[in-house]
Amino acid sequence: MGSEDRMGDRVAAVVVTFNRLDKLRATLARLLDEPAAMLAHVVVVDNASTDGTGDWLAAQDDPRLTVLPLAANVGGAGGFEAGMRHARDTLDPDWVLVMDDDARPAPGCMARFHAEPRDGFDAWAAAVRYPAGGICEMNRPWVNPFWHRDAMGRTALSGRRGFHIADAAYEAEAPTPIDGGSFVGFFFSRHAIALAGLPDPRLFIYGDDVLYTLRLSELGGRVAFDPRLGFEHDCATFEGADRLFQPPWKAYYAYRNSLIFYRRAAGRAFWAVLPLVLGKWLWQARRAPAPRRHLALSARAVRDGLHVRLDVPHSRVMAWAEGRAITR
Repeated sequence: MGSEDRMGDRVAAVVVTFNRLDKLRATLARLLDEPAAMLAHVVVVDNASTDGTGDWLAAQDDPRLTVLPLAANVGGAGGFEAGMRHARDTLDPDWVLVMDDDARPAPGCMARFHAEPRDGFDAWAAAVRYPAGGICEMNRPWVNPFWHRDAMGRTALSGRRGFHIADAAYEAEAPTPIDGGSFVGFFFSRHAIALAGLPDPRLFIYGDDVLYTLRLSELGGRVAFDPRLGFEHDCATFEGADRLFQPPWKAYYAYRNSLIFYRRAAGRAFWAVLPLVLGKWLWQARRAPAPRRHLALSARAVRDGLHVRLDVPHSRVMAWAEGRAITR
């Protein structure tokens, strides 16, 4: 199949935004610079922004742009669920490309995507870098070490580096099979979404992407990393060298959803891994600016993660993080 024939594959981008209008402007400009043959639709999910995002989006007139204004902030998980649902049910593209509002395809990414056969895999992860060129660690794809003996050995020796793809994969000429990644620069085929469904909106933030891509792989979906698909991510989540969550309430979702993910990924080995995870989080709590409050928030996250409790209102999580609530 020639590249001209592959241009027939329609791609819809899904962008979730909340109160980052400057970053959204840059992302939307980059996306809409692409010709329609390379990017047929752009869906922007506005998570009830209060910084003028809604008014600015309403003034945009590109016919490829669809804006989904939400009545409340449902987090990245809820936003991606809404955007992917709309793309699937209304636009029916061949591929859905997901990203945050501070992330965007590097020049040439879409042309490269269309230039190569893509039917060998059901989903493709891009090579995500910071604007300065360094690899964005939070978007580094991974394999499940509990499924791969060699990755388990590497993980035992070097921790996180053992199950995330190596720097060399970013310089390779060929794709690397993976088990999962993040919702920044991920292309999902129509078949992948039919197989895995939609992300779980109850997760709010963190873990929706790794749980979704893990489910896709569990169900037999074929997932790969293509280093030739460049993406940039102009992001900041942690503050200072101690890598503390800012704002602090984010730690609740990171810990709760991580436990749900670890349990899914590790299976029966989860209980052997759990003490190591809890020990790391205890160490982080002691270094937080308000260690007692952080520890209490972490304890609630652990309890809710172990019980897979996903119905805690965001307002309550924020109150816990600010010390305004002591009991449920």
